[in-house]
Amino acid sequence: MLNKRFIFNALGRILIFESLFMLLCACVSACYGEDDIVSFLLSFAITFGVGGMFWMFGRNVVKDQLKRESFIIVTAVWIVMSLFGSLPYVLSGAIPSFTNAFFETISGFTTTGASILNDIEALPHGILFWRSVTHLIGGMGIVVLAVAILPFFGFGGMQLYNAEAAGVTNDKLHPRITKTAKSLWGIYMGLIGLETIFLLLGGMPLFDALCHSFGTIASGGFSTKNASIAEYSPYIQYVIVLFMIFAGTNFALFFFVIKGNGKRLFTNSEFRVFLSVILIASLTIGGTLFFRTDMSFEQSFRDALFQVTSVVTSTGFVTADYTLWHPYLTFIVFGLMFSGACVGSTSGGIKLFRHMILVKNLKIEFRRMSHPNAVIPLKIGKKMVSQEIIYKVLAFLVLYISVFIIGTLFMTVVGLDMDSAFGAVATTMGGIGPGLGVVGPMNNFFAIPGAGKWILSVLMLLGRLELFSVLILFAPSFWKNK
Repeated sequence: MLNKRFIFNALGRILIFESLFMLLCACVSACYGEDDIVSFLLSFAITFGVGGMFWMFGRNVVKDQLKRESFIIVTAVWIVMSLFGSLPYVLSGAIPSFTNAFFETISGFTTTGASILNDIEALPHGILFWRSVTHLIGGMGIVVLAVAILPFFGFGGMQLYNAEAAGVTNDKLHPRITKTAKSLWGIYMGLIGLETIFLLLGGMPLFDALCHSFGTIASGGFSTKNASIAEYSPYIQYVIVLFMIFAGTNFALFFFVIKGNGKRLFTNSEFRVFLSVILIASLTIGGTLFFRTDMSFEQSFRDALFQVTSVVTSTGFVTADYTLWHPYLTFIVFGLMFSGACVGSTSGGIKLFRHMILVKNLKIEFRRMSHPNAVIPLKIGKKMVSQEIIYKVLAFLVLYISVFIIGTLFMTVVGLDMDSAFGAVATTMGGIGPGLGVVGPMNNFFAIPGAGKWILSVLMLLGRLELFSVLILFAPSFWKNK
């Protein structure tokens, strides 16, 4: 029997939590004397009111949580928060269309960073701050955030964490999920604070520094400037590159560094591959730009390093229009959209750990062709990977490619050309932001038809929750009473 009270109780608490951030944005509006304060107060009242009703409906909930409820809550949280998170945009008139407002909101919460806004700098500070706050909340996962602050979930929170994080490794920081989530949140906020300080030292105003720090550490990509990070100095661009790398690193490794075990960072196989991908791609692109254009060596390397890091970590900030580069360089950038950074980071995409397992498994299969009776274990570093994990990774990759192909087909049906369809689907599934064609780095998603925006919104959700957590809800067996 489905525990509906548990689901409504959890959603109610989440909405109340979301409403408090709306109140914070109202304070920002008040500080700048802007009239969007009314829209935030109304949004707060509506969200808090509905959240309160949900919570009251489930107040006598039995805390025996089932795995089925976990998956429902995870998906429902993202949808419900995005629905109510659209209110400030619509009520303020910043984004009058609900379709556009929902697209912008779910893009923020899923840390995709795809935008429909043509003139970002014309928006009031409260709206800009809310836009960045959606990254702040979404960065570590709404459910992980809820587990850290609302210990209501108790032991069952482990099921929620597994459903939302859906990783292929389990590097526990603490034996209880609540302590783990709090440690991750502490590292997350610490990195935001540190980046804010470095950006302030580079001359960036406090408001912009906070918003860009939210977007960087969340691997989101929303900027307060129309030109994104191209607006700022090389110093600020290098600072953001550094913190994008931090955001793309498994947060468990930072915990070990803090505890004095920094060796774990550089002996981690995935982290080494992560740095290697960024370095090799940056040198390849930077070298080509230097020899084929009149750009200086420093600018060539900086533009290449920034765009490669931004795409690999799925952040989506831009400093250059990579669609104007040599076609093979644009193809490299497109290929990196399927990379992803490290498991356990805030980045989206496939993740490098899965690619490592795929490549190693292919090597083993080639060796078995010569030695069919050999027993060859698959290892990542010194750890043996179980056959179950290998099957899960291969299933994920097949499903990812299948959804990508189907999504691209749908986007061509609604009117996009092939390049734009490929780019739009790849960037939304990977949580990156800018794509190719009409959704390239110097364009946005405003011109996409309404139906296309809803399709891409679904793809953002699927990508953020790593496919299975959402698609399992459509399996008839999932809804059978047990």
